[in-house]
Amino acid sequence: MTRDSSAPSLIIGGAASSPRAPLPTLPPLALYIHIPWCVRKCPYCDFNSHTASPVLPEQEYVDALLADLDQDLHAVYGREISSIFFGGGTPSLFSAEALGRLLEGVEQRIPFAADIEITLEANPGTFEQEKFVAYRKLGINRLSIGIQSFQQEKLKALGRIHNGDEAVRAAGMARQAGFDNFNLDLMHGLPDQSLDDALSDLRQAIALNPTHISWYQLTLEPNTVFWNQPPVLPEDDTLWDIQEAGQALLAEHGYAQYEVSAYAQAGRPARHNLNYWSFGDFIGIGAGAHGKLSHPDGRIVRTWKTRLPKDYLNPAKSFQAGEKALTNDEMPFEFLMNALRLTAGVESRLYPERTGLSLESLAEGRAAAEQSGLLQVEPSRLAATERGQLFLNDLLQQFLN
Repeated sequence: MTRDSSAPSLIIGGAASSPRAPLPTLPPLALYIHIPWCVRKCPYCDFNSHTASPVLPEQEYVDALLADLDQDLHAVYGREISSIFFGGGTPSLFSAEALGRLLEGVEQRIPFAADIEITLEANPGTFEQEKFVAYRKLGINRLSIGIQSFQQEKLKALGRIHNGDEAVRAAGMARQAGFDNFNLDLMHGLPDQSLDDALSDLRQAIALNPTHISWYQLTLEPNTVFWNQPPVLPEDDTLWDIQEAGQALLAEHGYAQYEVSAYAQAGRPARHNLNYWSFGDFIGIGAGAHGKLSHPDGRIVRTWKTRLPKDYLNPAKSFQAGEKALTNDEMPFEFLMNALRLTAGVESRLYPERTGLSLESLAEGRAAAEQSGLLQVEPSRLAATERGQLFLNDLLQQFLN
């Protein structure tokens, strides 16, 4: 899985919400589809991914995905899907035939927007020109390619199965297959990485002319190999130098930063992820997938699905592992932990439109955040200052009840 697809999955405890005002309109609806298998689990990865067997249960899993979707249809309310994201794991391990049957089944259940964005995550080690031509013919119109680095020693340290040459070829093959919109996923702050190393990776990525670059710092997450056997990472001063120089380099070449770790050419931000960050709705199907669905009566419910593939495929077990209705007290934090990731923030009016609560419910936290220099003093927008973007957790603490 790549950070280009990182849907928020924080679930905060609390009682069921008291009634809110009905939502004036329901937000846009997206679909996230989780394919949980990888050729090999990377030592830094904390996503729900599992080492693939020689033969994947493609047909059984597609059947389960469609049955899972059927159980969520009651919350669609006649809306169309504005975007689809195949995340993982490594979705490109699945054949075009399997993905085609899945997309056909989804469209039979929920109409697609005329300009729907359909993204597939892929790793360079799984690239096959013929397969990617077939994906494009299915209507998949955006790729997110997990490069991480172009340097062999860094790829080895990260446990990646591809090499730098394959990473370069992957971008060319994507374009030849008809993809004029694709993301390259790149990490920095890698083991023993220097400023020159990091900028070399960025220059190589920019030279391949992707429409979008996800560029983010390696972090050590619990329940990973790196957490238990931590590698030697760059010092904080080096990390800061990499961040500053990298952002300047990306800007110089026309990649505008629109989110904490997302940079895009003009008009090419990831619409699927913009929907997450602006508190839109998304159905999540597949092992371990998360969803967030709004209801006309004002209820907003987060859901999460059975995590292990063997349980997800077991007819005796439920697809849904749990759900939680957000309370009024939780709403400011839940909304802002997404919206404030955007460098431009969101229009203030979006808060009552998407939550059913008044802007006055933010007043106390907003005043404290503005006074501390973390939130811009701009009535028509909710947006972090440059300092607020650097200390986003501190900013969000102002809205915890």
